[in-house]
Amino acid sequence: MAGRFVPRTTAVPRQEPVATDAPAPALTRIWAPPRPVDLRLVLSPLRRGPADPAYRALPDGTHWRATRTPAGPGTLRVSASPDHRVSATAWGPGAQWLLDGLPALLGADDVPEDFRPRHRLLALTQHSRPGLRLLRTGLVMESLIPSILEQKVTTDEAYRAWRLLLRTYGTPAPGPTDAAFGSHGLYVMPDARTWSLIPSWEWHRAGVDAKRSATILRAVRVARRMEEAAAMELTAAMERLQLIPGIGPWTAAETLQRSNGAADAVTVGDLHLPGIVGHALAGNRNADDEEMLALLAPYEGQRHRATRLIMLSGRTPSRRAPKMTPRDIARL
Repeated sequence: MAGRFVPRTTAVPRQEPVATDAPAPALTRIWAPPRPVDLRLVLSPLRRGPADPAYRALPDGTHWRATRTPAGPGTLRVSASPDHRVSATAWGPGAQWLLDGLPALLGADDVPEDFRPRHRLLALTQHSRPGLRLLRTGLVMESLIPSILEQKVTTDEAYRAWRLLLRTYGTPAPGPTDAAFGSHGLYVMPDARTWSLIPSWEWHRAGVDAKRSATILRAVRVARRMEEAAAMELTAAMERLQLIPGIGPWTAAETLQRSNGAADAVTVGDLHLPGIVGHALAGNRNADDEEMLALLAPYEGQRHRATRLIMLSGRTPSRRAPKMTPRDIARL
């Protein structure tokens, strides 16, 4: 049956870096953005929990990112100086690709001036965060897989699964990550083939149910076709991702917000977002997707930016019920 997951009988060894005579030297770039960029606000959507093996933000304002580029694994370290110039250093086969994509990553293609706030809350939040930009990674799978892991579970469950799978099957990131982070260095996520070979019991151990693991397996089998969505317009990209059974509007939007910098990719089907938008813009914490879309209609073309500003405003309804208790299917 198409899409059926067949358990493997052998475990997949963790990917190791390829031995070379000498490590490739680090590459550097200095970029002067046309307007100030707040690295924390711009890059935070890439962080999957406080212990994300692929992303770290340090107290000194330095941000580290490990990823798998079309040229191979790469590690990127970025920081901003008081004059708003951005310094970047990259290691690994994907170093040049990461440096070439630095402006897009930090929102150079974003046009925040296109957003016209019609609500005082949005106007005040936009004014107080002039360094907010919508990032664009140009990489689909690195955002698609963790977004699938986040389907219909608590964030803690999804972050745990991402952490365990990357540290078990990912590639130790190139560069001085061990020196910077000790025994919990950065990891590059597995390639498509390694994802496809993860045995069923390892998905189970990570707390990933059969439905989500099967969706990931279907996606990695056509990873190249998925990556093509990074160069598509939003409607076509949404359609491309949703060709995979198990990927709906929620997952597609969450992915394209990061990979494409899609300013209008509003997240539909979220458990909390409609109530947050309804509370902020209309005083209705019980709003559903239909009302959320109606409230965001004046911002068509910029609806994702509107929801980012609402989330950053801090105007969210108070919790009325205990936090959902994470499941642990690994014990079942």
